[in-house]
Amino acid sequence: MSGVQPEKRRGRRGRAVCALLLATSVFGLLRPALLYAQETDLRGEVSESAILADQQKRALSGQGQAAPANAPTQESPRTYLPASAGAVPDADATPTTGSIFDPPTIPDDTSADTPAPPKPRQSAAARQRTADQDKAKAAKQTADNKKAKKATTATAADNAATGDIDATETGQEPANTRALSVDSADRLKLDPGAERTTAIEGQNRKAEDDPFAATGVKWGSFTIRPTLEQGITASSNADSSAGGGSALLSETALRFNAVSDWRENSATIDGYGIFRETLSGEQVHDAQGRIEGQLNVDLDNELRAIAKLGYEAVPESASAPGAVPDSSSQPVRQTVDGSLGLEKDVGKMQFTVTSAIAHDTYGNAKLDDGTSLSQKDRDSTLYSMKLRTGYEISPALTPFTEVELGRRVYDLGVDSSGFDRSSTTLGARVGTKLDLGEKLAGEFSVGWLREAIDDANLPAISGPSINADVKWSPERGTIIGLTGQTVIEDSTTAGQSGDILYSGRLTGERQIRANLTGNAALGLDWRDYTGSDGHDLTLSAEAGLTWWLNRYVGLTSRARTEKLTSNLPGRNYTANSIFLGLKLQR
Repeated sequence: MSGVQPEKRRGRRGRAVCALLLATSVFGLLRPALLYAQETDLRGEVSESAILADQQKRALSGQGQAAPANAPTQESPRTYLPASAGAVPDADATPTTGSIFDPPTIPDDTSADTPAPPKPRQSAAARQRTADQDKAKAAKQTADNKKAKKATTATAADNAATGDIDATETGQEPANTRALSVDSADRLKLDPGAERTTAIEGQNRKAEDDPFAATGVKWGSFTIRPTLEQGITASSNADSSAGGGSALLSETALRFNAVSDWRENSATIDGYGIFRETLSGEQVHDAQGRIEGQLNVDLDNELRAIAKLGYEAVPESASAPGAVPDSSSQPVRQTVDGSLGLEKDVGKMQFTVTSAIAHDTYGNAKLDDGTSLSQKDRDSTLYSMKLRTGYEISPALTPFTEVELGRRVYDLGVDSSGFDRSSTTLGARVGTKLDLGEKLAGEFSVGWLREAIDDANLPAISGPSINADVKWSPERGTIIGLTGQTVIEDSTTAGQSGDILYSGRLTGERQIRANLTGNAALGLDWRDYTGSDGHDLTLSAEAGLTWWLNRYVGLTSRARTEKLTSNLPGRNYTANSIFLGLKLQR
């Protein structure tokens, strides 16, 4: 009996082990979700209905649809209890629901407030698969980052148009969200409605104010703008004299302007030269020109200095009161002049003091018989000083008063007629300075001017003084100018003191087209002789057109008429002329 009982017990144990193995196999077949959980970090129990519901919800979310109201709801995940005693859960493990075929999702930020369930340890095979998946994800993310760097604003706009769903709209991030690089993310944040700009070459450039204006030539710190005008003049009175005849003349005019580009102070140089030569008709051979420079220097304490220096050579006009009769060539007057002025602003008060000096030298006159007549008794030097005080009512209006004191000294104390012609000049004026920008600018003044000659046998020259220099632009491309001047002219004629000359000129310039400019001028001169009732009236009119072929070459023409009427014998004349030429500028 004793030998049989152990044998029976061993048989019962074998059957029990077999029964246990069979039960375990059946249990594993009936509960596959438990095995899935073992291989996907889910070691807790998950119902099959929850898996199906989660898959359906993810599919609808990917298509931008909401889950139906009667869809089965997901069961709350059950807290897992470790199967092995003493197992320590991972601190960052969270309960996971869903299918094992879904990739892991990024947890929402709000989950940080809820303590996460422990994450159990994985099997060796699961850990190996997880490591392989991490490597594959890292490689894919690196490739995606390279592609994201090439993303443009247009691609972002296209993606927005296809209806991609933002994570903020669905409340969760899609499982296939791709990480972007920093620079690509910045580009995608641009306004999707922004339009692409066209190429620089295709944009319309701003039109120039004057596309045919001279550009100038750079020379050191100056920009020089030279102009050359060459043409032919047909005149009915070549030398503008009482007995002048018609002639065909070659006329050349050279003008230039130089402006500095200094940062603080400034300087300008202006000059011109006109040469006339007879081609046929009455003989005329003359040349005239002038060059003048101006320097503006800003000193301390609102003090400014203005210095000018000039030289001029002009032949005496045949219609001038001092012209030499019966001469083939009038004397040439050469003038060297300079001035220095200081300007000071004290509040709204403006003070200006200017001192000037000018020396006139006359050449010999060539007579018709071939001899020459000296004009040295006309050489003189004029010293003058002006003091102006103004009050700025507004930036556009500044009334002023001006006082002038001058002294003319002749090189010869007594001229060929025995007169001492040195004199003292005194003048006073009141006027207004205007400054409305390009619309209206300039000044005008009225007063009294007197020149007393040292020789008591010669009366003083005096009269009203009118001066003006105003430019008005009623509209763009149109400039109206008004100039006026009062000048005392000395004489060396025996028994005569001289005369006072009033000159006025109204000019207009109009840019008809971008390459076509018209100009016109009206002139009036009134000369009043001292010591007699003699007077001269000169009226003139001029009109011209300039048509620019390009920025550097243009055709120019002008017509002019001039008439002098005098109550003195042998003074009246009329001169008409037409000019046609070519104008070059740089």
